[in-house]
Amino acid sequence: MLRVAVVGSGPSGVYAAQTLVEQREVPGVRVDVLDRLPAPYGLVRYGVAPDHEKIKSLTGNLRSVLEDERIRFLGNVEVGNGPLTSARMLELYHAVVYCVGAARDRTLGIPGEELAGVHSATAFVSWYSGHPDAGSFDLGGVRSAVVVGAGNVAVDVTRILARGVPELEPTDMPQPALGALADSGVRTVTMVARRGPSQAKFTTKELRELGTLPGVGIRADAAELALDPAYADPAAAAALPAAARRNLEVLRGWAGGPEPGGGREREVGLRFCLRPVEVLGGPDGRVRGMRFERTAPDGRGGVTGTGAHEDVEAQLVLRSVGYLGVPLPGLPFDPATGTVPHAAGRVVRAGRASAGEYVAGWIKRGPTGVIGTNRPCAKETVSSLLQDAGALARRDLSGDPLDALRAAGLHPVEWPGWLSIEAAEAELGRSLGRRSVKIPDWPGLRAAAGLA
Repeated sequence: MLRVAVVGSGPSGVYAAQTLVEQREVPGVRVDVLDRLPAPYGLVRYGVAPDHEKIKSLTGNLRSVLEDERIRFLGNVEVGNGPLTSARMLELYHAVVYCVGAARDRTLGIPGEELAGVHSATAFVSWYSGHPDAGSFDLGGVRSAVVVGAGNVAVDVTRILARGVPELEPTDMPQPALGALADSGVRTVTMVARRGPSQAKFTTKELRELGTLPGVGIRADAAELALDPAYADPAAAAALPAAARRNLEVLRGWAGGPEPGGGREREVGLRFCLRPVEVLGGPDGRVRGMRFERTAPDGRGGVTGTGAHEDVEAQLVLRSVGYLGVPLPGLPFDPATGTVPHAAGRVVRAGRASAGEYVAGWIKRGPTGVIGTNRPCAKETVSSLLQDAGALARRDLSGDPLDALRAAGLHPVEWPGWLSIEAAEAELGRSLGRRSVKIPDWPGLRAAAGLA
């Protein structure tokens, strides 16, 4: 029997586990899916916006995999730090597949970024998604927010800031986050990109959703959009991918209006061709605005500064400019790419494949693609593992890894413990007159799972 550990219970980890138990080349594979958190599903639980219920419904597919009798979920188990080192993992399992994602956000690298009120979009998403490591946000003193970035995460945080609380109450958003949004003073949200609209990374579906928010006006500047040659030139637009063309048409419909006010509760502005150069602070050490430099196409697919500057008011700045992987203790790491060096998923140490160690997901390929991209990525890694299975299985293992984890002082949350967390969250929602509501803190999650 081949015993495999998958570290990480997000989509890449679950797809790896599923591929392992459903393949027929190597019979009798058993998989433990380990996660630092007591709850499974990774970014589907803690990264997908709570008002995107269709995407969140993917948890049903992940659940069916984790309920397979050949797969065991072990939450509340941290790999790499403490007793469960990478070397120890290879003593407990024939093979280990690391699917730990990219946990760090990129910074802007500009003066003033350390001011109070400047945060990563990642931190904001973690907060409203109920991640137990998340901090808190007080939005009462915020009138204007700036979101730097032009991807789907930037659109998500813009939408959540602009949405009314009645639309969020039916979601599983934690009660403290919902209360903070109810008390929010935000009236203007400005999403800013350094390049033109044809180069934005958001999807048309996400973009259009901004224009459907009740009580929210949306505006794009026609002259600013026209700085993008593909926006102004039909021939250039025709050469774009279909998704980019659709984005331009949506933005064209928003160009020039509506003007601020008009009885709307909040305004969303979409700005382009502006590069952040400084976060402006007040005497209290808090952010009061951002300074941007106007950009222009450089003819090589990028942009260059023009020397013209513009200041935008903000008491909250959220940067959404990408993610980076973080080093895993005991594994090699390439800081330039934020990934673990690999060959077709096999971890590479000193130029050679390391027996029994594999990677999949963002820690393998970088933070690219959508949720579905993780499936072929995991399949490639599992294919490499299965090719190595004959040599890996010759190693004798001692006993059940679960016993070793407990002997090391760890307290794994197995699948029944996760079901207890689900039940506690459903009860919490009922007590608040809502649907299931996430428990957003470590003590609450551990107590719900039955841990002392």
